[in-house]
Amino acid sequence: MNALNRLFLLVSLVALAACSTMYLEGLEKVGIPKRDVMVYRVEKARDTQQETKEQFKSALEQFTAATNFSGGDLEDTYKRLNDAYEASVSKADEVKSRIADIESVSDALFTEWKQEITQYNNASMKQNSQKKLDATQAHYQQLIKSMKQAEAKIQPILTVFHDQVMYLKHNLNARAIASLKGELGNIQSDVSNLIASMEKSINEANAFISTMENK
Repeated sequence: MNALNRLFLLVSLVALAACSTMYLEGLEKVGIPKRDVMVYRVEKARDTQQETKEQFKSALEQFTAATNFSGGDLEDTYKRLNDAYEASVSKADEVKSRIADIESVSDALFTEWKQEITQYNNASMKQNSQKKLDATQAHYQQLIKSMKQAEAKIQPILTVFHDQVMYLKHNLNARAIASLKGELGNIQSDVSNLIASMEKSINEANAFISTMENK
């Protein structure tokens, strides 16, 4: 990356950060605090993970059905698999975006919280607020770690899906079906692991939401 491109990237990142800060400040002016925004974004991420889990289940079903092909139009089989793959890619991108949204508001919330703690004159209140901040940050780190661990399991599955779909596209014959069958066991295992990880992350999100709403 040359100097001009690096400068452009830096300016873009600064602009995005500024836009995010201004957006959150604008919400606070109309009575929506960062805490509520964070809960909302965790809820959206949780819902997206649930949708993604279902999408990968559906894609696996399409993949499995393709391996049972016993006659007909292989072009239709390819189209169904490709549609499933593209829908899975779309959901993967959405998961990544939702996580980034949570990280953005969490940085703003925790920075503000730390600054406000320094403004207390009452030592007991200051100590109590610090304990709540520490507990919330610890719970948040547990949540974001779980979400990222689940997200990390997506790309390897997409890579295999992509290769198999492309191979089927260019080899609409028995050899392509044999290739699908050869990968089926691995894909089933990977999707099962992804679903389990997603479910764990969804449970973490529910626990975090409950904690934030009861603070």
